[in-house]
Amino acid sequence: MTSAAAAVPQPGRTRSFLRLVMIEHSVFALPFAYTAALTAMRLWDGSVHWTKLLLITVAMVGLRTFAMAANRIIDREIDARNPRTASRELVTGAVSVRTAWTGALVALVVFLGAAALLNPLCLALAPVAVVPMVVYPYGKRFTDFPHAILGLAQAMGPIGAWIGVTGQWSWDAVILGLAIGIWIGGFDLIYACQDVAADRAHGVRSVPARFGIAGALHGARACHVITTLLLVWYALATGAGVFFWLGLVIVAAAFAYEHTIVRPDDLSRLNRAFFTVNGFIGIALFCCALLDLVVRGLGP
Repeated sequence: MTSAAAAVPQPGRTRSFLRLVMIEHSVFALPFAYTAALTAMRLWDGSVHWTKLLLITVAMVGLRTFAMAANRIIDREIDARNPRTASRELVTGAVSVRTAWTGALVALVVFLGAAALLNPLCLALAPVAVVPMVVYPYGKRFTDFPHAILGLAQAMGPIGAWIGVTGQWSWDAVILGLAIGIWIGGFDLIYACQDVAADRAHGVRSVPARFGIAGALHGARACHVITTLLLVWYALATGAGVFFWLGLVIVAAAFAYEHTIVRPDDLSRLNRAFFTVNGFIGIALFCCALLDLVVRGLGP
């Protein structure tokens, strides 16, 4: 009876941990890692290497899970003082700090294991990818621009995916990585607008807290213009075809829509801009990139 009762909470803890790290938000980063990996495969030998793609998926999810868990652990006291985040699992006790650290370390081991199985360069550079993931949550304590650290962390995905396929450094992957990092940094500026009052009250630093909501939204627009230009550069550098360019048109239209529904005096549709539009951007561009790669010779 005792052992059976002890076994019951485990699924609940697992579900709570998955909510803690918001596992479903992998949709923001995975499509661009896949775009980089599949582009590298087309240039390498024209074939999809499914084992490598699986290992890249495992590595991406592992690293993101570690990053989110570390973020929640480090920020738990800040979260407790913000009404929007006071219901997070580490604040309410639904997930203990010990459980969160255990999950984070398991995810880190999974990431390092997948990197090792991909190739030696991936494993050697793995710590470089981990560092900004840990520095980011501390960023809001010492800089008004923690969003830039988040962007740097997210830029690692496409670069790592390309290296995972080829075992070699690629400046084309760097262009795509910068595009994605600046894109995510830009929509983090939008997301942070909802916490201006709490951030200012508790000394949490961010662009909206320092420069106001209007300043943050102007910054986000600039980021997304730069993202679009970098994606154009990536398309030219990799010889992308018509379907990838179609994807860029869709992305530009989605960016324009995103910035019409969030205004300094009206943040009521912020979650639509953050979750729905940005999720759509990632999936739409990946689908167009995949179709373009298949038309240009990528095969199973």
